[in-house]
Amino acid sequence: MTVIEGRDELLRELILGMRDYAIFLLNPQGIVSSWNAGAERIKGYTAEDIIGKHFSTFYPEEAVRRGWPDHELKVAAADGRFEDEGWRVRKDGTMFWANVVITALKDPSGKLRGFSKITRDLTERRRHEEALRESEERFRLLVDGVRDYAIFMLDPTGEIASWNSGATNTTGYRANEVIGRNFDLLFRSEDSAANRPQALLDVARLEGRAEDEGWRVRKDGSLFWANTVVTALRDASNSLRGFAMITRDLTERRRMETLEESERQATNFLAMLAHELRNPLAPIRNAVAVMKTPGINPSSSAFALDVIDRQALHMSRLVDDLLDVSRITTGKIVLKKEPIDLSLALGQAIETSKPAIAAFSHQLRYTPATTPLAVEGDLTRLIQVFTNLLDNAAKYTPRGGIITVTSEQIGAEAVVKVQDTGTGIPATLLPRVFDLFVQGDRSLARSEGGLGIGLALARRLVQMHGGLIEAQSAGAGYGATFIVRIPLVQAVSSLPLGSVKPTLPSAVSRKILVVDDNRDAAQTLCAYLQGSGNSVRVAFDGPSAFALASEFQPDVVLLDIGLPGMSGYEVAALLRAEPRFKDTVLVAVTGYGREADRDRAQQSGFNHHFTKPVDPAAILAAIGPAPPRPRAPM
Repeated sequence: MTVIEGRDELLRELILGMRDYAIFLLNPQGIVSSWNAGAERIKGYTAEDIIGKHFSTFYPEEAVRRGWPDHELKVAAADGRFEDEGWRVRKDGTMFWANVVITALKDPSGKLRGFSKITRDLTERRRHEEALRESEERFRLLVDGVRDYAIFMLDPTGEIASWNSGATNTTGYRANEVIGRNFDLLFRSEDSAANRPQALLDVARLEGRAEDEGWRVRKDGSLFWANTVVTALRDASNSLRGFAMITRDLTERRRMETLEESERQATNFLAMLAHELRNPLAPIRNAVAVMKTPGINPSSSAFALDVIDRQALHMSRLVDDLLDVSRITTGKIVLKKEPIDLSLALGQAIETSKPAIAAFSHQLRYTPATTPLAVEGDLTRLIQVFTNLLDNAAKYTPRGGIITVTSEQIGAEAVVKVQDTGTGIPATLLPRVFDLFVQGDRSLARSEGGLGIGLALARRLVQMHGGLIEAQSAGAGYGATFIVRIPLVQAVSSLPLGSVKPTLPSAVSRKILVVDDNRDAAQTLCAYLQGSGNSVRVAFDGPSAFALASEFQPDVVLLDIGLPGMSGYEVAALLRAEPRFKDTVLVAVTGYGREADRDRAQQSGFNHHFTKPVDPAAILAAIGPAPPRPRAPM
């Protein structure tokens, strides 16, 4: 026997002894002509059982009916090789999943001599694959069935790769509208511009997980508050495959938290309001008691009057701030703009705040601008802005502190800085310092009070002037600086200095009717007007007012709105309906101070509208001198 023959014999024995592969030969017609141990183990047939039979014996009936075995041989004969996977049948009728490779065997002349066939039993592998597919399908169905959570996959670049029904329910987008697009479509434009979506992925890439809460955008453009968890997905080699993202719509929870916070703020606000109103009432009551003291000397009486005047003014400012909050929240603040020098507003604010600053023994250092700061503004409102900033500095600066005020032109802006050496602003409070009802130290040791609305009003009024206001502080104990920036307008040769408070005309006798159901208010106003040389009568309800006006023929009627029997509007309408009262000056003196109240007063025939409490001198200044009277016949 030659070496080659010996090698062929060893190869034949090797093939016949293999148990993991079914290896056998077919003749050109597909008849089995050899059979190894692996074929017997896998298919269950012995060589005696199967040799001489067609190999279609191993195929399911359905495959035989459609001619699949013959198709395999034709492809192998034409192409030299055929490979397939499919179900095969063992001798006992059980099925197994097989990988089949058929190779055409040809002689040197190219004539087909038969086929070799190698079959592997992949049933176990297929079972695992099927189990995996079923598991994946169950997971997919589970994820897709979740409607309360938006669950979707991203590729490594942030493009959306999958989309569940919860994502559609939450965002309004369908899968075919978002798959392939970057997930930043769910973010607000300002968040995308700030690169927040990519920052979220970067954190997940580095740390494996990232969590975020913020506003997201639905398909219809509406916003919802979302909690988002991003998880990086890596394969066995630690290569990034993408991200899993789970988003919850927490809008309702945030709304409830906001309502709870609003309720808490309202409760605190009412407590602060009660405190702030009681504070001035106490010295007023004390001053009244002083003035009632028998034999009181003139200096004590003057002191008591000064206390009452100062504390009444303080209460008036509290009420004005409250009304302004209402106007801000409803968008009803209307500015009366005119070209003014901003330094005028700042100067008047300093004069207004000097008593508060002096009360704490603070030093005020003011460096005015060297040139006029021409702005288009409402003088009264700008004074209010700077007064609030100065009062705030006085309250939050320990006794004997320093308040520094500067104004200057920087580029195209007027810039005013109010700096103090006070308690400073903690870093946690700094972002919210301009929010309504937000205050710093609320301990009992800080007795200066405040409603927490002054800075909010200041910010809104500055914004309405096209400007910006910001707060700076190095932290608690390091003082604070507030910076106001308002655009300049082109300078004019004669810059108006805003509305100048009218001077009180010389005492001239007028016939004035005072109408108010609050007897104390009516009688004290009557006493003041009489002391100014006027002839005054008083009525306490609507019908009496009209009757007294018909008898008294007043030059001026100071008329409350909320009256018994007939409202002030109705009384005004009746007076205006009669020619004899066409020149009578009607002045509304009322606690109703909204813009709508002013409009209604004007429509009812009033010439002026004052909101209580009001300075009587301002009323006299507004109504002007008494009209000339015809001389009595000689």
